[in-house]
Amino acid sequence: MACVGTGGKMKNHYRCFWFLMFLTVFLIIPTGSAFSGTGAVSVDSGGHAWWFWPVILFFVTFVMGIFAVLGGVGGGVLYVPIISGFFPFHLDFVRGAGLLVALSGALAAGPGLLKSGLASLRLAMPVALIASICAIAGAVIGLALPTNIVQISLGITIIAICFLMLASKKSTYPNVQKSDHLSSILKIYGVYYDESMGEEIEWKIHRTPVGLILFIVIGIMAGMFGLGAGWANIPVLNLVMGAPLKISVATSKFLLSITDTSAAWIYLNKGCIMPLMVVPSIVGIMSGSIVGVRLLKIAKPTFIRWMVIGILGFAGIKALLKGLGI
Repeated sequence: MACVGTGGKMKNHYRCFWFLMFLTVFLIIPTGSAFSGTGAVSVDSGGHAWWFWPVILFFVTFVMGIFAVLGGVGGGVLYVPIISGFFPFHLDFVRGAGLLVALSGALAAGPGLLKSGLASLRLAMPVALIASICAIAGAVIGLALPTNIVQISLGITIIAICFLMLASKKSTYPNVQKSDHLSSILKIYGVYYDESMGEEIEWKIHRTPVGLILFIVIGIMAGMFGLGAGWANIPVLNLVMGAPLKISVATSKFLLSITDTSAAWIYLNKGCIMPLMVVPSIVGIMSGSIVGVRLLKIAKPTFIRWMVIGILGFAGIKALLKGLGI
């Protein structure tokens, strides 16, 4: 499919964009017509026509897609706190849409990352097994808890992510002297070609049991809040387990396609996936990401990083206050 390619040709991106616009026309319009006036969806329209909020949602997620690329974060971690804090959609629908937003980017990038040898199946599979099971548990827990409790927890989590982004460092090539026993049994090691250095890099990992335990927490949080988990996957794979940064980033992106799918099925089964939200969100995020890739060449990383942290912090405080009824 044209949306999934590794050549980087803009022609493929435009085909993907128009395909998604086609879906917008044929999914949003019938869905919106069916929902308008029926009260089937918990949305306070504020006296606006049914198409008002999807249009605003498209433009907001378009900008969000640009910042997600420039800030090096997944769309889900920006989507859920911002949309739940400033849009009149119920939190359950926002979390379901957030998972699909994160999932769409992972599915688009996954095949190319596997083909390039940067995403490691040996590293991803044991982690994905644990994280996906825990994501299902997290989704069930999140849907069972009162909305205000989830909203407060979301706000606290987003603020914690801001502090994590401020404090975290990245190691391009972690110094792993020796593989641990578990990673040796699972044969989690490999070789990849680093184009920037023009040579093959051998890698291995350590502290595997600690990393797998941390992915239990990551999986629960991903399912419970619909955030995706790229913000947590990369530090654990890179700093805790010792995988090279490029392997960590690529494997994390591929990992989302498994973890988020598991949690998304729970939200789908509970009726928390609404095309009226999902389609404009995915179109906005993906089209904004195309623009973000172009701006990435001229943007100043430090400024963008601080801007993303500021946006997340503001959205986290908003979610916390909304959960507290303030």
